[in-house]
Amino acid sequence: MNSSEKQEVGPASCKRTKFLSLVLEPVQWLQMLSSQLHSSFIFGIVLVYGLCQGFSGSFFKVVTDYYWKDVQKVQPSTVQIYIGLYYLPWVMKPIWGIFTDAFPIKGYHRRPYFVIAGVLGLVSALIVALLGKLPIALALTCLIGITGGMAIADVVIDACIARNSIETRALAPDMQSLCAFCSGAGSLIGYSSSGFFIHHLGHQGALGILAIPPTLLIVLGFVIYETRATSHHFEKKKAIESVIFTMKGMCKSIKLPQVWKPSLYMFLSFAVSISTHEGQFYWATDPKAGPAFSQEFVGVIYALGAVASIIGVLIYHKTLKDYPYRNLLFFAQLLYGISGMLDLIFILRWNLALGIPDSFFVITEQCVSHIVSRLRWIPMIVLSTRLCPRGIEGTFFALLMCIDILGSLISKWGGGIVLHLLHVTRTDYRNLWLVILIRNVLRFATLGLIFLVPKGNHSNELIPMDLLRKNSDTITDDEGMRLLSINETNED
Repeated sequence: MNSSEKQEVGPASCKRTKFLSLVLEPVQWLQMLSSQLHSSFIFGIVLVYGLCQGFSGSFFKVVTDYYWKDVQKVQPSTVQIYIGLYYLPWVMKPIWGIFTDAFPIKGYHRRPYFVIAGVLGLVSALIVALLGKLPIALALTCLIGITGGMAIADVVIDACIARNSIETRALAPDMQSLCAFCSGAGSLIGYSSSGFFIHHLGHQGALGILAIPPTLLIVLGFVIYETRATSHHFEKKKAIESVIFTMKGMCKSIKLPQVWKPSLYMFLSFAVSISTHEGQFYWATDPKAGPAFSQEFVGVIYALGAVASIIGVLIYHKTLKDYPYRNLLFFAQLLYGISGMLDLIFILRWNLALGIPDSFFVITEQCVSHIVSRLRWIPMIVLSTRLCPRGIEGTFFALLMCIDILGSLISKWGGGIVLHLLHVTRTDYRNLWLVILIRNVLRFATLGLIFLVPKGNHSNELIPMDLLRKNSDTITDDEGMRLLSINETNED
């Protein structure tokens, strides 16, 4: 081979090598996480965050929007209130955390609660899908039951994430990146398929698809291996002592300035930014007032938003994870307010005046807003894991998530109230632009609270490792979890 041929082969070979390394990088990353943590822990994240939260959450969002609009024919402001009720099981996460930590079933802390979560979600989904048009109260109860199953499963896996984030601090951002990536990938599938199933199964029949993930949760409860506690029989007295310790530890921890200040910021950043989703959804699918997007196209819009969420995760993981919390959240919140202005442009139809089609503009807006939302959300989750004291990390992380979700609930209800006060209905959208403008102003106002966020990053210790001390006889440790092999099944 002469020198000219070598020069031609060299660059081509180099390109193939770079492409191959790029393709293998996610696989190698997962292998690294599995070796440093545990393969069953990684599997649990993929299942709970990818299927139960990512797929079910996105599919649930689209299908229930159409269910309330076309089956129950409810006003958008009322739907905002109903959606706020979906958050109640998530607000109760500390209670689920206390149950899983302090009240094991037959010596198991994790297995039975996966099964309980699955049964709750399965029964709720089947009732609302198969029994025809239900009274609003019963339909709302079933939909809350579906979200309740997701919330309980989330608490179980989050306890493991919090413990591993404490023990291996360097991998805390990686774990949250994996959670966000799985959630984004699941959301992509859920959004992409939602329009198809709504069109072919109907608004109510499509809800039957939501019975699949909780069924797999039940299977997971029997497949996941958890060491059965043998040192105690967990008498009522021991359980009560554990609950008392947990409650005292939570009170002691939340009083620390380095804990309550960032928790307050995260709560207010969600609560102050009122939600206008239902008003925008009703307008966008209205054949007279809005662009009249079809069911399939709505699914495509959300699906591309899910892709953008994954891009946001990659941007954070590759370039931003080592930045200080305060700097990162300041610029993320600033971009959050700026991106909200795209909604205002769309509602006022200024995009058409600029010659930009509705379909192109709304896809662009969704992608930008989802990327910014991920860049804003992930640092908050990483920060929350660093605020959890050892010994009650599962319950305390659930408490912090409860505070965030309570902020989201207030955001939904606040948005519903503003929509109602400004008379935004199923047929009147004249003041929708004003609702969105108010929302955007509130997003910018949150920047004034950034001083509540610490300046450190994920490598800094924000609270003392030995903040809580307790006699080892009464500490309830998270048991290691791994997949149960065939031999281990036979032994049990």
